[in-house]
Amino acid sequence: MKTDNMEHIKIAVIGLGYVGLPLARLFSTKFPTVGFDLNHERVEQLMKGTDVTHEVDDTLLQQALENGFLCTTELEDLADCNFYVIAVPTPVDINNRPVLTPLIKASETVARVIRKGDVVVYESTVYPGVTEEECLPVIEAHSGLKYNVDFFAGYSPERINPGDKEHTVEKIVKVTSGSTEEIADLVDGVYNAVLENGIHKASCIRVAEASKIIENAQRDVNIAFMNELAKIFNAMDIDTQEVIDAASTKWNFIRLRPGLVGGHCISVDPYYLIQKAQVYGVLPRLMSDARRLNDGMGEYVGEQVVKLLNKKGILVKDAKILILGVTFKENCPDIRNTKVVDIYSTFKEYTSFIKVVDPHARVAEVWEEYHVVTHPELTEADKGAFDAVVLCVAHDAFKELTLRDLLRTEQGVVYDVKGVLDKTMVDGRL
Repeated sequence: MKTDNMEHIKIAVIGLGYVGLPLARLFSTKFPTVGFDLNHERVEQLMKGTDVTHEVDDTLLQQALENGFLCTTELEDLADCNFYVIAVPTPVDINNRPVLTPLIKASETVARVIRKGDVVVYESTVYPGVTEEECLPVIEAHSGLKYNVDFFAGYSPERINPGDKEHTVEKIVKVTSGSTEEIADLVDGVYNAVLENGIHKASCIRVAEASKIIENAQRDVNIAFMNELAKIFNAMDIDTQEVIDAASTKWNFIRLRPGLVGGHCISVDPYYLIQKAQVYGVLPRLMSDARRLNDGMGEYVGEQVVKLLNKKGILVKDAKILILGVTFKENCPDIRNTKVVDIYSTFKEYTSFIKVVDPHARVAEVWEEYHVVTHPELTEADKGAFDAVVLCVAHDAFKELTLRDLLRTEQGVVYDVKGVLDKTMVDGRL
């Protein structure tokens, strides 16, 4: 492929989730683009012009489809593509060990259609070395082509923030890299063609991989510090939010807040670097401790609510508890690795009378993933029905509620996980 001529580029994006779909739709504004996903239901919805994740506005999606954008489950639809972008998940298993299976399978898929001169770019978050040590050998083995001779590669880590309508994919600065200087220039050119704020070209693929992993690890460590402070100040009966407000008056104080750390990035990605560091004989104590602390915050919140009920003389056994929100962040349907489930599990040890309400979460998806029954909205019968109300996710719809009206008595408990409610109206908060 000639790097100084992008007129003949046709892009295939493998994986049409929160990362792949927005990127594919954006690419389709400048290049012929095909989106590939194994989920037939997902592809059918997209081809009808609907994105249930709400990451791409339906109007924009429909416009892209009208202009030739194709979503498919059929491999033959990728036959004449020459620039492949892999945007599949990189989860961890029950023991927090990286699971590369989606990446390996996606690499096998590309290997079945890639031809001489083609380029494959990975967007999935990984530890340094995965692209060249794990993925590209798979393509070589299944295609019969030789890396950096017959086909080439790049890495451009995703920076999608689900539910964020300000930092959309076209507005963010992307890190790019290539397996040769010429391919790095090509990858740079392709992404620059659709981005408003340009790119940062890394010197090599491993640097680009490392840059992504530390973005999330840094936030994880910083939030863990705030969560540890919250535990300390709660034990000392000091309002953590007031402490943060006071400290924030210093010009170089970094204002962060305690909270639940879920989702597809911050709660998962640090484990990839933690594992790889140990291979090199380095024990990343700070990152490991941060992960343990943040993973335990759901249980901590549940225990705090139980203590408040006990202090108020309300029997925790069979108490009626309302949980507001189950997604991992506000105004977003994404339930991946939500730590609200840990709060729910803590309450389940005491009572089965727990109602979970979330206007954004998809009921069937929550049940399938966590076996938790959710409701899209409150009903008239919910007024004055609960012993405790826990605001877990700051959906805009919840901010309009008077939560104390949902309590059975004045002695009931309102707990604000997100710290967004009037302090005088709650009994506890992080």
